[in-house]
Amino acid sequence: MAIEGRSSGRSLLRAWAVQQRVIWALVRREMITRYGRHNIGFLWLFVEPMIFTLGVTTLWTLTKTVHGSDLPITAFAVTGYSSVLVWRNMASRLIGSIEPNLSLMYHRNVKVIDIFLSRLVLEMSGVATSFVVLTLFFGALGWLSMPEDPLKVVEGWLMLAWFGVSLAMFLGGVSHRHELIDKFWHPCSYILFPLSGAAFLVDSLPPSMQTFVLWLPMVHGIECVRDGFFGSHFTAHYDLGYVAVVCTVLTGLALIQIRAVENDLVPQ
Repeated sequence: MAIEGRSSGRSLLRAWAVQQRVIWALVRREMITRYGRHNIGFLWLFVEPMIFTLGVTTLWTLTKTVHGSDLPITAFAVTGYSSVLVWRNMASRLIGSIEPNLSLMYHRNVKVIDIFLSRLVLEMSGVATSFVVLTLFFGALGWLSMPEDPLKVVEGWLMLAWFGVSLAMFLGGVSHRHELIDKFWHPCSYILFPLSGAAFLVDSLPPSMQTFVLWLPMVHGIECVRDGFFGSHFTAHYDLGYVAVVCTVLTGLALIQIRAVENDLVPQ
Protein backbone atom coordinates (compact mmCIF):
# COMPACT_ATOMS: atom_id res chain seq x y z
CA MET A 1 0.00 0.00 0.00
CA ALA A 2 2.84 2.38 0.88
CA ILE A 3 4.55 1.73 -2.47
CA GLU A 4 1.29 2.37 -4.32
CA GLY A 5 0.82 5.62 -2.37
CA ARG A 6 4.32 6.86 -3.27
CA SER A 7 3.79 5.89 -6.90
CA SER A 8 0.48 7.77 -6.99
CA GLY A 9 2.13 10.80 -5.39
CA ARG A 10 4.93 10.83 -7.98
CA SER A 11 2.37 10.55 -10.79
CA LEU A 12 0.48 13.54 -9.46
CA LEU A 13 3.70 15.56 -9.21
CA ARG A 14 4.64 14.66 -12.79
CA ALA A 15 1.17 15.60 -14.01
CA TRP A 16 1.35 18.92 -12.16
CA ALA A 17 4.80 19.63 -13.61
CA VAL A 18 3.51 18.96 -17.14
CA GLN A 19 0.49 21.21 -16.61
CA GLN A 20 2.71 24.01 -15.31
CA ARG A 21 4.86 23.83 -18.45
CA VAL A 22 1.78 23.78 -20.67
CA ILE A 23 0.21 26.81 -18.96
CA TRP A 24 3.47 28.78 -19.04
CA ALA A 25 3.91 28.01 -22.75
CA LEU A 26 0.33 29.14 -23.41
CA VAL A 27 0.90 32.32 -21.39
CA ARG A 28 3.93 33.22 -23.52
CA ARG A 29 2.02 32.41 -26.70
CA GLU A 30 -0.91 34.55 -25.60
CA MET A 31 1.38 37.46 -24.72
CA ILE A 32 3.02 37.41 -28.15
CA THR A 33 -0.32 36.97 -29.95
CA ARG A 34 -2.04 39.76 -28.04
CA TYR A 35 0.74 42.33 -27.62
CA GLY A 36 3.32 41.41 -30.26
CA ARG A 37 7.06 42.02 -30.12
CA HIS A 38 7.05 45.68 -31.16
CA ASN A 39 6.73 48.98 -29.28
CA ILE A 40 6.44 48.19 -25.56
CA GLY A 41 5.19 44.65 -26.23
CA PHE A 42 4.01 42.74 -23.19
CA LEU A 43 4.19 45.89 -21.03
CA TRP A 44 0.75 46.72 -22.44
CA LEU A 45 -0.43 43.97 -20.10
CA PHE A 46 0.13 46.40 -17.21
CA VAL A 47 -0.22 49.74 -19.02
CA GLU A 48 -3.69 49.05 -20.46
CA PRO A 49 -5.53 48.77 -17.09
CA MET A 50 -3.38 51.60 -15.72
CA ILE A 51 -4.51 53.95 -18.50
CA PHE A 52 -8.16 53.12 -17.83
CA THR A 53 -7.93 53.67 -14.07
CA LEU A 54 -5.78 56.77 -14.51
CA GLY A 55 -8.28 58.21 -16.99
CA VAL A 56 -11.24 57.66 -14.63
CA THR A 57 -9.28 59.13 -11.71
CA THR A 58 -8.36 62.23 -13.71
CA LEU A 59 -11.94 62.70 -14.94
CA TRP A 60 -13.37 62.40 -11.43
CA THR A 61 -10.77 64.81 -10.03
CA LEU A 62 -11.41 67.46 -12.69
CA THR A 63 -15.20 67.24 -12.39
CA LYS A 64 -15.17 67.06 -8.57
CA THR A 65 -17.54 64.10 -8.75
CA VAL A 66 -19.51 63.37 -5.59
CA HIS A 67 -19.40 59.72 -4.51
CA GLY A 68 -21.29 59.81 -1.23
CA SER A 69 -18.33 60.40 1.10
CA ASP A 70 -15.54 62.81 1.97
CA LEU A 71 -12.83 60.35 0.93
CA PRO A 72 -10.18 61.54 -1.54
CA ILE A 73 -11.39 60.99 -5.09
CA THR A 74 -8.04 59.49 -6.13
CA ALA A 75 -8.18 56.79 -3.46
CA PHE A 76 -11.84 56.12 -4.20
CA ALA A 77 -11.30 55.77 -7.96
CA VAL A 78 -8.17 53.60 -7.75
CA THR A 79 -9.71 51.12 -5.31
CA GLY A 80 -13.01 51.01 -7.17
CA TYR A 81 -12.14 50.88 -10.82
CA SER A 82 -9.02 48.74 -10.45
CA SER A 83 -11.17 46.20 -8.62
CA VAL A 84 -13.83 46.20 -11.33
CA LEU A 85 -11.26 45.32 -13.98
CA VAL A 86 -10.52 42.05 -12.18
CA TRP A 87 -13.86 40.36 -12.85
CA ARG A 88 -14.86 42.28 -15.99
CA ASN A 89 -11.66 41.70 -17.99
CA MET A 90 -11.35 38.04 -17.04
CA ALA A 91 -14.81 37.18 -18.33
CA SER A 92 -14.31 39.18 -21.51
CA ARG A 93 -11.07 37.34 -22.30
CA LEU A 94 -12.49 33.84 -21.77
CA ILE A 95 -15.77 34.21 -23.64
CA GLY A 96 -15.21 32.78 -27.12
CA SER A 97 -11.61 31.82 -26.33
CA ILE A 98 -11.94 28.10 -27.17
CA GLU A 99 -12.71 28.42 -30.86
CA PRO A 100 -9.48 30.27 -31.84
CA ASN A 101 -7.42 27.68 -29.95
CA LEU A 102 -9.01 24.48 -31.25
CA SER A 103 -5.87 23.56 -33.20
CA LEU A 104 -3.96 23.34 -29.89
CA MET A 105 -6.28 20.58 -28.75
CA TYR A 106 -4.42 18.14 -31.00
CA HIS A 107 -1.70 18.16 -28.34
CA ARG A 108 -2.51 15.52 -25.76
CA ASN A 109 -1.44 17.64 -22.80
CA VAL A 110 -3.40 20.77 -23.77
CA LYS A 111 -6.87 20.96 -22.23
CA VAL A 112 -9.59 23.59 -22.26
CA ILE A 113 -8.83 24.52 -18.66
CA ASP A 114 -5.20 25.20 -19.65
CA ILE A 115 -6.38 27.71 -22.26
CA PHE A 116 -8.54 29.36 -19.64
CA LEU A 117 -5.90 29.42 -16.92
CA SER A 118 -3.25 30.93 -19.18
CA ARG A 119 -5.55 33.86 -20.03
CA LEU A 120 -6.62 34.26 -16.42
CA VAL A 121 -3.00 34.40 -15.25
CA LEU A 122 -2.31 37.17 -17.76
CA GLU A 123 -5.32 39.25 -16.78
CA MET A 124 -4.80 38.83 -13.05
CA SER A 125 -1.12 39.73 -13.31
CA GLY A 126 -1.82 42.81 -15.40
CA VAL A 127 -4.58 44.26 -13.23
CA ALA A 128 -2.81 43.45 -9.93
CA THR A 129 0.43 45.04 -11.13
CA SER A 130 -1.32 48.19 -12.34
CA PHE A 131 -3.17 48.43 -9.01
CA VAL A 132 0.05 48.22 -7.02
CA VAL A 133 1.94 50.63 -9.30
CA LEU A 134 -0.87 53.23 -9.22
CA THR A 135 -1.14 52.94 -5.42
CA LEU A 136 2.60 53.54 -5.01
CA PHE A 137 2.61 56.32 -7.62
CA PHE A 138 -0.28 58.28 -6.12
CA GLY A 139 1.06 57.55 -2.64
CA ALA A 140 4.40 59.12 -3.59
CA LEU A 141 2.54 62.21 -4.88
CA GLY A 142 0.59 62.44 -1.63
CA TRP A 143 -2.77 61.95 -3.35
CA LEU A 144 -3.42 58.60 -1.70
CA SER A 145 -2.56 57.25 1.73
CA MET A 146 -1.10 53.78 2.12
CA PRO A 147 -3.55 51.08 3.30
CA GLU A 148 -4.47 51.05 6.97
CA ASP A 149 -4.75 47.25 6.88
CA PRO A 150 -2.87 45.69 3.92
CA LEU A 151 -4.09 42.20 4.82
CA LYS A 152 -7.71 43.27 4.30
CA VAL A 153 -6.78 44.74 0.93
CA VAL A 154 -5.17 41.45 -0.10
CA GLU A 155 -8.10 39.45 1.27
CA GLY A 156 -10.66 41.53 -0.62
CA TRP A 157 -8.59 41.43 -3.79
CA LEU A 158 -8.20 37.66 -3.66
CA MET A 159 -11.95 37.21 -3.19
CA LEU A 160 -12.58 39.47 -6.19
CA ALA A 161 -10.05 37.44 -8.17
CA TRP A 162 -11.73 34.16 -7.16
CA PHE A 163 -15.09 35.54 -8.24
CA GLY A 164 -13.58 36.75 -11.52
CA VAL A 165 -11.95 33.38 -12.22
CA SER A 166 -15.08 31.32 -11.48
CA LEU A 167 -17.36 33.67 -13.43
CA ALA A 168 -14.97 33.79 -16.39
CA MET A 169 -14.54 30.00 -16.59
CA PHE A 170 -18.28 29.47 -16.36
CA LEU A 171 -19.05 31.99 -19.10
CA GLY A 172 -16.12 30.75 -21.18
CA GLY A 173 -17.47 27.18 -21.11
CA VAL A 174 -21.08 28.18 -21.77
CA SER A 175 -20.09 30.54 -24.62
CA HIS A 176 -18.62 27.65 -26.61
CA ARG A 177 -22.00 25.90 -26.59
CA HIS A 178 -24.19 29.01 -26.80
CA GLU A 179 -22.91 31.83 -29.01
CA LEU A 180 -25.44 34.32 -27.60
CA ILE A 181 -23.41 34.56 -24.39
CA ASP A 182 -20.89 36.73 -26.24
CA LYS A 183 -23.69 39.10 -27.30
CA PHE A 184 -25.31 39.29 -23.87
CA TRP A 185 -22.17 39.65 -21.74
CA HIS A 186 -21.16 43.10 -23.01
CA PRO A 187 -24.46 44.85 -22.16
CA CYS A 188 -24.63 42.89 -18.89
CA SER A 189 -21.13 44.04 -17.92
CA TYR A 190 -22.11 47.65 -18.59
CA ILE A 191 -25.18 47.26 -16.39
CA LEU A 192 -23.19 45.58 -13.60
CA PHE A 193 -20.44 48.20 -13.77
CA PRO A 194 -22.35 50.99 -11.93
CA LEU A 195 -23.88 48.45 -9.54
CA SER A 196 -20.55 46.84 -8.62
CA GLY A 197 -19.61 49.38 -5.94
CA ALA A 198 -16.94 51.13 -7.97
CA ALA A 199 -18.69 54.50 -7.86
CA PHE A 200 -20.36 54.44 -4.44
CA LEU A 201 -20.07 53.31 -0.85
CA VAL A 202 -22.75 50.92 0.34
CA ASP A 203 -23.13 52.96 3.53
CA SER A 204 -24.17 56.02 1.49
CA LEU A 205 -27.17 54.21 -0.03
CA PRO A 206 -30.69 53.92 1.42
CA PRO A 207 -31.21 50.69 3.42
CA SER A 208 -33.45 49.16 0.73
CA MET A 209 -30.81 49.80 -1.93
CA GLN A 210 -28.07 48.40 0.33
CA THR A 211 -29.94 45.11 0.59
CA PHE A 212 -30.21 44.96 -3.19
CA VAL A 213 -26.58 45.71 -4.09
CA LEU A 214 -25.22 43.36 -1.42
CA TRP A 215 -26.61 40.45 -3.41
CA LEU A 216 -23.79 41.15 -5.87
CA PRO A 217 -20.57 39.37 -4.76
CA MET A 218 -18.22 41.97 -6.26
CA VAL A 219 -19.66 44.70 -4.00
CA HIS A 220 -18.44 42.80 -0.93
CA GLY A 221 -14.94 42.48 -2.42
CA ILE A 222 -14.63 46.19 -3.21
CA GLU A 223 -15.96 47.15 0.23
CA CYS A 224 -13.33 44.91 1.83
CA VAL A 225 -10.53 46.46 -0.27
CA ARG A 226 -11.69 49.95 0.73
CA ASP A 227 -11.99 48.86 4.35
CA GLY A 228 -8.33 47.91 4.19
CA PHE A 229 -7.37 51.26 2.66
CA PHE A 230 -9.42 53.71 4.73
CA GLY A 231 -11.76 51.72 6.96
CA SER A 232 -11.52 54.23 9.80
CA HIS A 233 -13.24 56.89 7.64
CA PHE A 234 -16.43 54.99 6.79
CA THR A 235 -18.56 51.99 7.74
CA ALA A 236 -17.89 49.06 5.43
CA HIS A 237 -20.58 46.52 4.57
CA TYR A 238 -19.37 43.12 3.38
CA ASP A 239 -19.56 39.42 4.08
CA LEU A 240 -16.69 37.43 2.59
CA GLY A 241 -18.36 34.19 3.72
CA TYR A 242 -21.21 34.94 1.35
CA VAL A 243 -18.73 35.63 -1.45
CA ALA A 244 -16.96 32.34 -0.72
CA VAL A 245 -20.22 30.40 -1.00
CA VAL A 246 -21.13 32.07 -4.31
CA CYS A 247 -17.64 31.48 -5.70
CA THR A 248 -17.63 27.83 -4.62
CA VAL A 249 -20.94 27.17 -6.37
CA LEU A 250 -19.85 29.12 -9.46
CA THR A 251 -16.52 27.27 -9.58
CA GLY A 252 -18.34 23.92 -9.44
CA LEU A 253 -20.67 24.96 -12.26
CA ALA A 254 -17.68 26.20 -14.27
CA LEU A 255 -15.84 22.88 -13.94
CA ILE A 256 -18.98 21.01 -15.00
CA GLN A 257 -19.24 23.21 -18.09
CA ILE A 258 -15.57 22.71 -18.94
CA ARG A 259 -15.90 18.92 -18.65
CA ALA A 260 -18.99 18.98 -20.89
CA VAL A 261 -17.16 21.08 -23.48
CA GLU A 262 -14.12 18.79 -23.47
CA ASN A 263 -16.33 15.71 -24.00
CA ASP A 264 -17.91 17.28 -27.09
CA LEU A 265 -14.84 19.08 -28.40
CA VAL A 266 -13.63 18.34 -31.94
CA PRO A 267 -10.11 19.76 -32.65
CA GLN A 268 -9.67 21.58 -35.95
